[in-house]
Amino acid sequence: MPRIDIYTTPTCGYCTRAKKLLKAKRAAFTEIDVSVSPHLRRKMAGRAGGSNSVPQIFIGGTHVGGCSELMALDRSGVLDVMLASS
Repeated sequence: MPRIDIYTTPTCGYCTRAKKLLKAKRAAFTEIDVSVSPHLRRKMAGRAGGSNSVPQIFIGGTHVGGCSELMALDRSGVLDVMLASS
């Protein structure tokens, strides 16, 4: 399974939904809480092409986007393919 990074904040409902979907897929992920450090938020924005909202999700080094994009990938079946690749 590819490495998954998800940048979040504790009070973000979209973050919770995205993590719930990844857990349902049994996908291990690294959660990075950007609320604890401005440096982490800047790093997230740099990786995400300037996007400053959470969540920002990366699968295998590919920037997926946020919760809506993750859900769309799941509906189309592409998320399963991404998770199956190494």
